[in-house]
Amino acid sequence: MNESLRNLKPYPMVELARRKAEVAARGIEVLDFGTGDPVEPTAPFIREALAAAIPDISQYPTIAGLAELREAFAAWFARRFDVTLDASTEVLPTRGSKEAMFHLPLVLVDPSEAKRTVVYPDPGYPVMAIGSLYANADLHPVTLTADNDYLMDPAAIPSDVLARARIVWINYPHNPTGKDLPDELWRAWVAAQEEHGFVLCSDECYTEIYFGEKPRSILQFGRTGCLAFHSLSKRSGMTAYRSGMLAGDAEILARYKACRAAMGQAQTEWVQHASIAAWNDESHVEQRRQVFGVKRSIMIRGLEKLGLSLYPTDSTFYLWVSVPEGEKDEAYASRLLEAGIVVSPGSMFGPGNDGFIRLALVPTPAQCKHALERWAAL
Repeated sequence: MNESLRNLKPYPMVELARRKAEVAARGIEVLDFGTGDPVEPTAPFIREALAAAIPDISQYPTIAGLAELREAFAAWFARRFDVTLDASTEVLPTRGSKEAMFHLPLVLVDPSEAKRTVVYPDPGYPVMAIGSLYANADLHPVTLTADNDYLMDPAAIPSDVLARARIVWINYPHNPTGKDLPDELWRAWVAAQEEHGFVLCSDECYTEIYFGEKPRSILQFGRTGCLAFHSLSKRSGMTAYRSGMLAGDAEILARYKACRAAMGQAQTEWVQHASIAAWNDESHVEQRRQVFGVKRSIMIRGLEKLGLSLYPTDSTFYLWVSVPEGEKDEAYASRLLEAGIVVSPGSMFGPGNDGFIRLALVPTPAQCKHALERWAAL
């Protein structure tokens, strides 16, 4: 086995699933705020578009995907971010954002070169580090805590690290906290990319789940050396469809695209047709935001009544909640689990966060109220 992979901790969501199964096996009703996989139905018109596109004869899809899909995404990006993309050279469909994030270091990182470091936020999406380990890159995690307001700032990273970097990952709105990045730091990251020449990769999969100012995209601030990762999983409730999009620097995308055929990661054409329908419609996204907003309000009011404080953020369907004074996240999450309430301990996402738990707003509004009743009884 690859030596660098031996000490990988269990993938957080796999560990949560194991704990949840143990509780369910004891006959306890599980209220799952752990895994960020919403249960709201995918809009009917999206499902209908997929069903109508299943052909009598199934043939291999292309890596580039349908022109109509790339054009639909480019049109959405222009409406949403006021950024014009060339659909033929600056947009590439992926099978969800996760596989693209995993594979990118395999293409861009040469372990024999000096520029073989991957910089990433910690806590953050685990695949940023995992894919880099598979690529035999050097890893440089940037620890984000309440002390630095979960803001990844290039000025706080040693210049020699950025000089050795091949890839720098940023993730806003941030998973697990929901924090957004202010415009001055978007600009600072583009300036750092121009100075050091790394590929600046922005995980933007939560930009459409917001309850305050609209989150931004890296491509509003720079294009050269920049890639933006988007997905229909959270925006449109299509997690099982595995439909993502990658946009940005045409030269980097051309190199990546040339390698992707060997990975076998082309989107199936029926998923592409469903994705075209999703990117072309905004009303179902607004409806999803309203549903998450209702659940968010219920939980925020309820948790505050219980005397728990929440980290102040306005995006994603996550709540980053402080555990009671004198508690640690793992022990507190275990006590909640005994009552059938599944939450994610903050330390599961990275060091320095054992004073927090993450709640994903997955249960229904009625289940949210039920969970708060159980919580109050503890």
